[in-house]
Amino acid sequence: MSSANTPIRVVLWRHGQTDWNVENRFQGHSDIPLNKVGEYQVVEAAKVLAALRPDRIISSDLIRAQKTAAALADLTNIKVEINPGIRETNGGLWEGRTATENRASHGDLFAKWYEGGDEPAGVTGERRSDVAKRAVAVIEKETDNFSGTVVFVTHGGTVRSVLGSILKLPIPQWGIIGGLSNACWSVLELTKHHTGSKWYLAEHNAGSLPEPVFGDDAVN
Repeated sequence: MSSANTPIRVVLWRHGQTDWNVENRFQGHSDIPLNKVGEYQVVEAAKVLAALRPDRIISSDLIRAQKTAAALADLTNIKVEINPGIRETNGGLWEGRTATENRASHGDLFAKWYEGGDEPAGVTGERRSDVAKRAVAVIEKETDNFSGTVVFVTHGGTVRSVLGSILKLPIPQWGIIGGLSNACWSVLELTKHHTGSKWYLAEHNAGSLPEPVFGDDAVN
């Protein structure tokens, strides 16, 4: 683990591609494995992420996330910790169905949810606020009294909910945060000032290492 003076960096890494991703099927809690493309993606991405010298790797319990995490663990010799609190949104009745099918069966609800509303996904599933609450709780707990870099291997919907919540955006505006491509990541860093601590978004939907920000836009 890094020294106490090292800032906290959180990497939110989305799993590699699955067949359901390609077919535009709502995955949610369905335990869908990586496809061949996904297996290749995570191996290549892990080579880049290993250069960040992560201190811990924490993965969703779903197999697509665990297999993604394993690629980085193989390079870093870090044991993967499993936490179901960062799994994907429970999609209720929408899981396994395409967007077209879900629009046909639940037109108004799907439209409101798709546009960023906080309705329960698939009638019986989770709200975005529910996902944010459980996932942010995991991140806060695992970074408390910690310094260094933690890679959370998770899911696209979960990442968007985490970012919207931790950056204190109103829920209707969470949709302005672009999605994550398969095997790409976002990076949050915690800055500490005399007035307190604050998270900021250092990278989003990245496939390369964060670069320092110089010039007038630099965070002081």
